[in-house]
Formats: sequence, C-alpha cells, structure tokens
Amino acid sequence: MAQHKSAKKRARQSPKRRAVNKKAKSEMKTLLKKVHTEKDKEKAATALKEAVSSLDKLASKGVIHKNKAANQKSKLTKHVNKLSTPPTQAA
Repeated sequence: MAQHKSAKKRARQSPKRRAVNKKAKSEMKTLLKKVHTEKDKEKAATALKEAVSSLDKLASKGVIHKNKAANQKSKLTKHVNKLSTPPTQAA
C-alpha cells in the first residue's frame, strides 16, 4: 500500500485515468474499423474525417503518440483513396 501522500493520490488517480484512456482507445479502434470496412468511397471519406478528428484529439491529449496518429491517418487516407467511386448510371 502507498505510504506517501503523493503515492496515495497517484493510487486514486491512475485507475480513473486508465479507464478514460481505455475508453478513448476503444472508440478510436472502432472508428478505424469503420473506415476499413466501408466499401463506398463517399461514406469512407466521411468516416475518415471523423477518425482523423479523433486521432488528432487523442494525440493532443497524450493518449497516443503524435507519430502513431500521423501513421494511422496516412494509412487510412491511402485506403480511402484506393477505393473506386461507384459508376454513375446515365438514364
């Protein structure tokens, strides 16, 4: 058990912070999967915008490293750019 005042405070804060970070990472993973599973380019682009916003927020708060966020954004953007736009049918 913690003896010092600061160690006791850390023992109180750490589980709370861990829970917040775990929830944020879980939401991030869900958004990344949403982009990867989308087949339509327009819908994927919308999901990409949401995922990029989330990655930036998590990187600024220190939940994930800024380089990891940059790498993930790059991968997602490449994936969305590879998707083909559905052909428009002329009536």
